[in-house]
Amino acid sequence: MNVTIDKNSGYCFGVEFAIQMAEDELAHDETLYCLGDIVHNRMEVERLHGLGLRIIEREQLEQLHDAKVLIRAHGEPPETYALALRNNIELIDASCPVVLKLQNRVKHAFDATTRQNGQVVIYGQPGHAEVIGLTGQTRNEALIVMTEADLDQIDFTRPVTLFSQTTKSTAGFYHMKQVIEERIAAAGGSLESFDANDSICRQVSNREPALAKFAVQHDVIIFVSGRKSSNGKALFSVVNKTNPRSYFVENEQELDEEWFQGAESVGICGATSTPMWLMQRVKERIEGVAEMHVA
Repeated sequence: MNVTIDKNSGYCFGVEFAIQMAEDELAHDETLYCLGDIVHNRMEVERLHGLGLRIIEREQLEQLHDAKVLIRAHGEPPETYALALRNNIELIDASCPVVLKLQNRVKHAFDATTRQNGQVVIYGQPGHAEVIGLTGQTRNEALIVMTEADLDQIDFTRPVTLFSQTTKSTAGFYHMKQVIEERIAAAGGSLESFDANDSICRQVSNREPALAKFAVQHDVIIFVSGRKSSNGKALFSVVNKTNPRSYFVENEQELDEEWFQGAESVGICGATSTPMWLMQRVKERIEGVAEMHVA
């Protein structure tokens, strides 16, 4: 049985940059705090915990003083930086440049549309770290939408500016854009007052067609990702739609030997938050199963 790891899977630039910054700090400091999981992958979080990285939540940050805190790739709202100043916290800012640029665009759009009695709408997952950072640019007034039902929050007779969380599905964004246009027309609003901004990271969105192509090249696909990863859910849906014999696992312990019956080729791929070392461990486990059956 041939087992292949997708060479295009694994960390995106933003995640790789954040983890490198954490490792660099921990090379000369015993402890570094991180606001939320540095990456939505339990296995990697556990590895970095062994190096001294300590995950804290927002409530704990308020009690922290005179310490170093890493800002992960997802970015943070303005109030986090204000709190750090008050509490004498040194921020190691590993915000992804793509996210920082989007935060700036959202802020400028909010300032402009407020003068026109408009609304900023973000296609994203409520409560997601990146979305919290984006809504913070709008004094938390932006409307968050995930489904068509969420669109009921919008007043379609007023101007609408739409953005997307950087890791959402491209197809999902354009579907939402189309539905909003239909709702504006039905409400008698003006499409000229609708500004849709495809702010999905291209390093992420370009993986969708590449993964779909990879999925048809193998009998079985093992998709490795943390279950909290928004990007993982989106990319797995692409793979599963292309190849029904696709399975989502968090690590090699979750593999089932029955999945590989009759398979001559197995492909391993993952999310932008999946470390290559973890996909390699999954590969070694599958190869071990194959050798056992041959023997």
